[in-house]
This record gives sequence, C-alpha cells and structure tokens, in this order.
Amino acid sequence: MMRFLSLFFFVSFFAYGQHNQPAAAEIKLKLKKLNFLGSALYVAAHPDDENTRVIAYLANERLAATAYLSMTRGDGGQNLIGPEMRDLLGLIRTQELITARKIDGGEQFFTRANDFGYSKSADETFETWNKDEILSDVVRVYRSFQPDVILTRFPPNERAGHGHHTASAMLAIEAFDVSGKATTYPNQLKTFTTWQPKRLYINTGRWWNDTINENTPGVTALDVGGYNTLLGESYAEMAAASRSQHKSQGFGASGRRGEAKEFFELTRGDAARDIFDGVNTTWSRVKGGEKVQPLVDRAIREFDLEAPYKSIPILMQIRNVIRQVEPGVWRNRKLKETDLLIKDCLGFYAEVVAGTFHGSPGEVVTLNYELINRSAFPVTLKRITCGDVALDTMFQQKLENNIPLSFRVQKKIDSKKEYSDPYWLREPHSIGLFTVPDEKLIGKPENDAALTMVVEILVDKEPVHIHVPVVYKWTDPVKGEQNRPFEIVPAVFVNLSDPVLVFSDATPKTIQVQIKSAVSKAISGTLKLNLPQGWQTEPADASLTISARGEEVVHDFLVYPGNEEVTGKLSATFKVGDKIFNQSLQLISYDHIPVQTLLPKAETKVVRINLKREGNTVGYIRGAGDDIPVALRTMGYEMVDLKNSDVTIENLKRMDAVVLGVRAINTNERLRFLMPALLEYVKQGGTLVMQYNTSVELGTTFTPYKLNISRDRVTDENSEVRFLLPNHPVLNYPNKITTNDFKDWVQERGLYFPNTWASEFEAILSMNDKGEDPKDGSLLVAKYGNGYYIYTGLSFFRELPEGVAGAYKLFANLVSVSKQPLQGVIPKKNLKKSKRK
Repeated sequence: MMRFLSLFFFVSFFAYGQHNQPAAAEIKLKLKKLNFLGSALYVAAHPDDENTRVIAYLANERLAATAYLSMTRGDGGQNLIGPEMRDLLGLIRTQELITARKIDGGEQFFTRANDFGYSKSADETFETWNKDEILSDVVRVYRSFQPDVILTRFPPNERAGHGHHTASAMLAIEAFDVSGKATTYPNQLKTFTTWQPKRLYINTGRWWNDTINENTPGVTALDVGGYNTLLGESYAEMAAASRSQHKSQGFGASGRRGEAKEFFELTRGDAARDIFDGVNTTWSRVKGGEKVQPLVDRAIREFDLEAPYKSIPILMQIRNVIRQVEPGVWRNRKLKETDLLIKDCLGFYAEVVAGTFHGSPGEVVTLNYELINRSAFPVTLKRITCGDVALDTMFQQKLENNIPLSFRVQKKIDSKKEYSDPYWLREPHSIGLFTVPDEKLIGKPENDAALTMVVEILVDKEPVHIHVPVVYKWTDPVKGEQNRPFEIVPAVFVNLSDPVLVFSDATPKTIQVQIKSAVSKAISGTLKLNLPQGWQTEPADASLTISARGEEVVHDFLVYPGNEEVTGKLSATFKVGDKIFNQSLQLISYDHIPVQTLLPKAETKVVRINLKREGNTVGYIRGAGDDIPVALRTMGYEMVDLKNSDVTIENLKRMDAVVLGVRAINTNERLRFLMPALLEYVKQGGTLVMQYNTSVELGTTFTPYKLNISRDRVTDENSEVRFLLPNHPVLNYPNKITTNDFKDWVQERGLYFPNTWASEFEAILSMNDKGEDPKDGSLLVAKYGNGYYIYTGLSFFRELPEGVAGAYKLFANLVSVSKQPLQGVIPKKNLKKSKRK
C-alpha cells in the first residue's frame, strides 16, 4: 500500500556519493580513532592552499578530528577544465574540496568571504571582504569545531605572496586571541560556547624559509610520510590523491613514499616538542569519560577482521557509556563515530532512490528503498521517518542476513520546502562577501541534502538511526552505476538563450526564451520580458502551456533596443495565476564532482553600444576554457572552433583573424608544432591574437620576436589606463577607444604581462596598481610580414562574459586590425615608454 506523506527537512549525517562500505581494516582504524580526543584545524585562503599531507597524517595517523577552513571558495581563480568563472567556478572548487576531504579524512569549512581575485595586500583584502564579518566567521568555526591546535598555511605578512594568504593567517591569529572571550561576538554564545585553542603554528614553507629544520628554535618538525598498514598507502600517497581533486586548477599530483618532514613555527601558545603536547587526548578530558577508554581498548583488542559484526555488543556498550558523559562537542562527535561503526560492522546498506532527479514543492515523488543487513547479527527495522512522519507499514520487520528488503513509497513534498540551489548564492552578494541570512548555515561547505530519510533499526534491542540522503540513480553504459543528489526546484524553469546580448546599432535581435516543466501536471501561463527603459519587444507577451515533466516550449521575442548607449538587464518571467516563476536552470557536470544545480534569476545582460567590426570569420583555438567564443558570436562573427588538425595554411586563409584561448600554450602540448602554420598565416596578412599564458619562456617558438612573460599583473579593475600610442590602429579602428572604455571592468585589468620584449613589439597601454611602477606589457602589437601578431594579458576572458562594453570595442579592434584602410602603417615607436630587450 502506498501512502502520501508530507515532507519535512532533516539534517543528514552522510554526504552525497557512491556507497563505499569500509573494509575491515578501515573499520579497525575507525575503532582506534574512537580513543583519541584531540583536534586540529588547518587554515588558509583558497581551495588548493591546504597541505593535504598534513591533513592526511593528522586524520589517519594521529587519528585527530581534523578539518580545513578555507576563507574563500576560490571564485576568483582560473578554470582549466571549462568556461565557468566566478560564482560557478567557486561552486566547482567547493565540490573539489569536499571530494578531497573524503579522501584524506578531514572535514571542510568555509567563511562567507568571496575570492575577488589576486590581491596584493591584506589591507585591500580586509577592506573588500569586510574584515569583522569574516573574523566572526572564523571565530564561529573555532567555537563550533573546538580545535586544540590551529595550523596556518601562510605567515601573517608579505612573505605569503597574496593578500588573501596574508589575511587568512592574520584572521587565524586574531581569532585565536578572541574566540575564548565572551565579549567577542556574544550572539554566537546562544548556540556555541567560548573556546580557546591550545596553540597556533604556521606550517612554514621552504619557499619563504629555505633554512628551516627541526633544530630551528620555536619549530616543531613532524614526519608526515609514514605508511598506514591498515589503509595500504602512505600519507603522501593519500595526499596526492586528495590534491589531485583540484582538477579545475590543474593540480594533479604524484604520490610519494618515504620520509616527508613538515615544519611548524609556533606563533601562539606554549612551546612544545609535539603539536599535541599538553593536550589531554584521552577520554579523561570529558567528565564521566573514564569508563569509555577501557571499553574501546577491549573492542580494538578483540576486533575480528573476518567477522566485524562480533564487535556490535561492545560497541553498543560504548555507545551507552558515551551517552552518559558530559554533553559537548566530544560527546556528539564520538556518538556519531560509534553509530557509523555499528553500521559499518553490520555491513548495513541503506539507499533511497527517487524516481526523478528533482521535485517541486507540493509535488508527489516516488521513493524506492533498498535495505540490507549483511551480517549474522540480528537486526530489526523499526520505522523510517522524515521529520516527524513515520512509514509504519514496515514496523518491526526483521532484516535477515544478506536478504535485501525493497519497497516503494510515494511522498508529497512540503509546499514550503526551500529550493536546492547553493545557500550562499541565493541572495545577491558584494564583490567580497556572500549574503547568508540564516547564520546557522555559515561555515557549512554545502547545503544539507534536499530530502533525508532516517532509518531506525533495533540493534541488540537498542535503536540506531541511519540517515540516508535521497538520490537519483541510473546506469551509464560506459561508466556504470551513477547517481546525483535529489533536489528541490521550481515547477517551471525560465531559460534565456544568451548570457549577454550586444546591440551594435538599433537593429532588433531575436532572443529565445525556453520554458521547461519540472512537474508532471500541465501548466499554463504568460511569458513576458522586462526591458531597459525605451526598449520594446514583439510580441509584448505570450500565452504558453507545457503539459508534462521535462517538456520544453521555446518562444521567440524580437527585441528593439533604444537609441542611447546603455548597459542593463533583460529579465523574463512566467506568470501562472498569482505565482511568478523567474529562475533558470543551470547545471555543472564533471566526472570528478556531483552534478551541481543552480537556479539563477532568468536575466541576460544587454549592452547597447555603437560597435563596429571588420571581417566575418574568426578562428578560435581553445585553451584552458573561457567564453570568448560566445562573445565573438554575439559581436556578429562567425566563430570557427579550430581543432589541432584544422590548423593548416589552407584552412587559416579563410579566417579574418585567429584567437588563442587563455593559457593555450600551457594546456595544448601540440601548439608548438602548430605555430609555424599560424606564424605563416600572420606573415601572409592574417591577425593572430594570443591571450595570456602563465610564466613561460616563449622564445621565438610561439612568437615571431622575443617575448618574456612575467608575473606582473594589475589587480585593481579601476586603475588608471594610460595610452602610450594613442594613434595606434588598435585604439582607433574601427572603434575609437577612450579611457571611458576602461570603466566598469571586473576583478582586474590583467595578469601575467610580459616584462621584456623585442623592439618589433609596440606597447600600447600602461597601467599599474597603486604605489607600483608602470606596467606596459598588457597589450603588445607587432607587424610581422603583412599581418599582425598581438599578445595581450588583459582579462578579456572575464570582461566579455560580463558584458563590459569597452572590452567589446577593444577586442573588436584587435581582431579587425588587419582590415584597416592603411594596412601596414604603424605609428612611430614610442621607445621611451616601452620596455625592450
């Protein structure tokens, strides 16, 4: 019999992922961990800043409760695996960190700080982040996790090499000093208690202290390269697998074996030979905990690798004794560990699979259950709950050894249930700080599961609760079994066809709006576009019906821009009765992380500029991933995606210009062999635009003349831009470029500028951050034969997807330069302002 039940929210203990039943050796390691009551918190600025060797060692050798606190989610970095930038990249890197922690055994925390890109000072970082808000987040994590030891990746000064790095260390130290004071952020004490860590170390790196060793005063050295016989790998090997999850940053690592020294420089607290010296890591640190230690010792001693279920009776004893100790973080932590040990020793498998991968509030969803006890220990299913609602049809059902119990239930989703988009992206946010109205979410790495079922079983006549997040599962013919989180979404998605629309004149453009249903019933409503003042659409609105789940209806609107140059937003709404749907569906899918669902507002940035361009066809050789091909199409070019095999003289002759994607040299090993054809194309009259690459000696393999890339960058997006050669074609044809075209840029001006170049290159622009020397290498143009070779570190890969009008004008000039009427004429060189070698 199927029952229809209301859905309530419940916090899940388990994260998304495939079911990985630990082997008996891993269970024994978890048993040993039950007897260690020490904790460490690693603190740094970004995903990939953490020292995975240290985390793996502390979590699996020292058996400490270990976590990493990253100030940001890495939103301001680059992306080597796809076009996602900013918030979307931060979401990818968040999941990469969570996946890394599943490998090395740590937990993961974040503050609300937004990675706004490279920062050259802690002062700039604190001003952008709002220091007090982020400090409160760090203190909150200290008070909730209660670490005995704090380890920072970076020193609290300029040696850290990045303003975010320096700021992370400064915040860690300041939080150490104030988290134990009741007068600091007193509102947090409604939920947490004050907490004072024992000591704080800098995990000193040899890149800023190459003489450090175990005899250096104030330094503790640990060998983190040991081999774990229960896990069958060294901590360095485990760390390499963990670090290799940072795929968007190209941080694949090889495992190492043997001694691996890490050095920790004492910054706060008393001196010690070991980081946990003076910390009571036994059960005697908890009032009433003295009875636990001998029971755990016995459980370890008597553990049967071939029959883990024989440990169930003593684990139940341990569980009952822990329940009687003083309430606090250790009681909660060890009860959770014990419950997981009981589940693992039973070989208990619990899975709840939804019939679809998402549902909407008020909708009925089908849930398929599979429960199995894979041990000889007797287990009884008592009930399954979700919130306060029980499925009592299965009351007192015995679960026999290795006999699965499967059944199906239908549930109605609570009509007030929140959507599943990432909690920190639900509200508009500033450049430096995410908006999180619910302070209970601050610090959490991700949303709790949209729907969690609680399976209550009787083990030795005692109830044990197993929390099972609902997933959607399917079988891929190549990859095998796959799953993804079940999610709560709007009943209707409203998707716009273009992220940015550029109108170069008053000519109207067609924009497509897709309406997609997420529910099984038919929905009828009115679709409408909301435009900047003075703009119009044909038709004004449209009445549409979608009749089934997954059905899509696409409607075309002809958009007439105004006559004035303006940058604004176009949004779409679908009104059903008095309910307005205005969220689109955006999916991020990579093999190394779960599918990510975003529900941004159905908005498109619209730019009305008098944009001129020359030529029709632009070839693009992709690099690390960016959306410039989309921008080229928006500008009206036919964009040809050039594969390596397409780069021949004959094919290139059809192109008015060729653009190389960001970091193309760094990511395409074949490019050095393609350059002769590309340079010959330039020589015969073509234009080649090469975007930034990281520090690499270009020599004359990738350029017609000598060019050296440095780490020079300009991080202030509002910094002054000076024209070194104001009469140069790229500043005048076909669009006149003025300093106004450098307004409203985002995140930065550019990065990895060349610092020396041959005299054949013309330096077009000069810029610098406050207090620094001018940087003249952001845009270099060289005449080569009958064509132009252009190298630019300007951040077009950020500006064009954001609809920055001036960036569109300047980029149009770069790809149009060979079409200028006086082709071949270059203004006289300005030798004084160009750095040449």
